[in-house]
This record gives sequence, structure tokens and C-alpha cells, in this order.
Amino acid sequence: MPWSPLAALSWALVLRLLALLWPPGLGEACSCAPAHPQQHICHSALVIRAKISSEKVVPASEDPADIQKLIQYEIKQIKMFKGFEKVKDIQYIYTPFDSSLCGVKLETNSQKQYLLTGQVLSDGKVFIHLCNYIEPWEDLSLVQRESLNHYYHQNCGCQVREYPFPRSLGGGEVW
Repeated sequence: MPWSPLAALSWALVLRLLALLWPPGLGEACSCAPAHPQQHICHSALVIRAKISSEKVVPASEDPADIQKLIQYEIKQIKMFKGFEKVKDIQYIYTPFDSSLCGVKLETNSQKQYLLTGQVLSDGKVFIHLCNYIEPWEDLSLVQRESLNHYYHQNCGCQVREYPFPRSLGGGEVW
């Protein structure tokens, strides 16, 4: 049974109405490809250990028509592992306000310290998002902490591959 022009127009109107009534933000999402910490370190312009002092919401640009917002985190930089040639001392880091744009929510005014990887924008701002490697310092293993100083950045030419483990070979043998 072929579609009549009236039926096609009716369906088009119904779909347009559904699109207009769809709640904002529903269906928007941030997704990141999984990567080994070493890959994050190698692909980041900046790697620091820091404590978050405060946060405030700021405009993303000076253009009044731009409605995008950023969270500006004031930080206390404890140690820089990578990025010396880009910035010296970092006072603020920025992330999108909206989680659908991969914005990061960090604890402020606590004793919690973070390992933060990110990028340095052309205007000198340090930018982080959910696809960066951002971990509470106390959650890092001793090997990971030591690797930040010695191994990760020296081995960026290596491609880290993770294989599922354990793998059963049948008969109960696992390797």
C-alpha cells in the first residue's frame, strides 16, 4: 500500500513535534575510547598533580552570543610531570560545564589530590575533559606513581595493548 502525500506530511509533522518536545540533554552524551594510562600521558600536553581549591562557572568566550559555559577550577599545583615547555605554573584549569560536552566534576576544598592530564589551548588555558586521564592521587598504585616520573613519558613510542585475562583454553587451562 503506497503512502499518500497526506500520510507522509502527517508523519513528518509528528516527527517534528517529537523533536521539539524531546527534553534537552536527553540523547546527548560524552563517550571516550578506553586507553591505558601511558597512552593518556603520551597524548596529553600536560600532566600534573594538583589539589582543587575552588570552582566557578565562567563564560566560554567573550562573545555575548555564546551561551556555552565552562567550570574554572582554581588549583594548587603540587607537581608537574609533563608540559614544562608549554606552561610554568598553573593557577586555573577549565572544563565544559555540561557533562554532555565531557565536563569533569572535581571535589573542591578537600584534601583530595588529583592526577590531571589535559591540553593547553592557544590562549594558554589548560583544558580537561572526561576523555583525559583524571584520577584521585590515592587511587594510583605505587607502580603508576613511579611510572609518572620515569617510564610513561620515555616509552611513548610503544603502543600499549590490553588483552582480556584470564582466557580459558578449554579443559580449565588458563593463561
